[in-house]
Amino acid sequence: MSLLVVGLSHRSAPVSVLERASLAPETRDKLLQDAVSVEPTAEAAVLATCNRIELYADVDKFHAGVAELSGLLARHSGVGLEELTPYLYVHYEDRAVHHLFSVACGLDSMVVGEGQILGQIKDALAVAQRRHTAGRLLNDLFQQALRVGKRAHSETGIDRAGQSLVSFGLQQLAGGSPAAEWVRGRRALVIGAGSMSSLAATVLARAGAAELVIVNRTLERARRLAAGLGGDGVAARAVPPGRLAAELPHADVVVSCTGAAGLVLTAAEVAAALAARTAARGEGQAPDEPLALLDLAMPRDIDAAAHRLEGVRLVDIESLAEAAADAPMAADVDRVRGIVADEVAAFGAAQRAATITPTVVALRAMAADVVAAELARLDGRLPELDARQRAEINQTVRRVVDKLLHAPTVRVKQLAGEPGGAGYADALRELFDLDPQTVAAVSNPEQERQ
Repeated sequence: MSLLVVGLSHRSAPVSVLERASLAPETRDKLLQDAVSVEPTAEAAVLATCNRIELYADVDKFHAGVAELSGLLARHSGVGLEELTPYLYVHYEDRAVHHLFSVACGLDSMVVGEGQILGQIKDALAVAQRRHTAGRLLNDLFQQALRVGKRAHSETGIDRAGQSLVSFGLQQLAGGSPAAEWVRGRRALVIGAGSMSSLAATVLARAGAAELVIVNRTLERARRLAAGLGGDGVAARAVPPGRLAAELPHADVVVSCTGAAGLVLTAAEVAAALAARTAARGEGQAPDEPLALLDLAMPRDIDAAAHRLEGVRLVDIESLAEAAADAPMAADVDRVRGIVADEVAAFGAAQRAATITPTVVALRAMAADVVAAELARLDGRLPELDARQRAEINQTVRRVVDKLLHAPTVRVKQLAGEPGGAGYADALRELFDLDPQTVAAVSNPEQERQ
């Protein structure tokens, strides 16, 4: 196993850099294809969220892998390598496994313990599978990360240590009050219909929003989201982007997360909405409460200059990062760290043990060929043997070979699960003079078929 991860997150880079380095879906696809086309890389997956961009790869050379992956991240993000390098972190082999498992459990999230990251890891794996860039290592790694994350949430109280980024953002808009209490009875506007926007709409509906309007470029997708919220008892409807300016003055809280390349709401548009709100209440009479704006997009959807407008309260990723840094951590975090440590050790042992399997299979195949050749030679030398005698000899010879191979092959698999266990596979191949191509064919079924 030569797992390498190169990335940056809210822990290593300022929001301004993360915002510039964010990847559009089509850019992620191209990054994956380019990653597996360079020499050191056999597999690749990209985990990109609003506060992290990470490239995972199976590489055969560490330094060359770091150089290639760093260069790819710089080229596809549009941030120069010289500027990006100080913010990049690198994890290799067991440390890379530990990192992803910690991420899956919410230990590395902006809001510790949030569970949305599991969906994002699942999506990252699905994209890599669809693009055929995930092989055995990354499939095993990401699927196990999902299981570890689910285990952490089911066996500990990590959920109490944090919440979704949406809930945390709404809590910040409410001045620290419970989001459910603050949202109840308010009119909400959600811009976008992707995974984060869908989560926001669900949180708002369940918190008791009086009305929920979904604005999305693809109206049919917004309609499906609105229809799915009917069970929460909220009046939800979908409108096209052209209706945004008309709907904005009637909203009490706006949540935006579109993934658009540019601003969705400018400061001037927000100012126009404020003027319309004031006019609706009467000349010279301001609304009772500020217009609450929650921007969860990276890069940002809402003009940062809007926070300087009187009558606006704006919370974005940058302000959430500052607030989350002061959030208390639950005691269950230590238990989750213990789970991660155990799971990393188990995963490493399983991967190391798996490396010996092709060698063991090749050894048994070679033994079977030797047995078959010797039995064929015996048939030629003793033609007078009847069928029953030949069957008895055949069974005896095979039983002897199986017994001789059983103990060493079982033991070598056990030893291979320990650190440095790959050396046992090398020793086995050398001692029995196994053909490297035969071992490789066992490792690669496609090559074996060819």
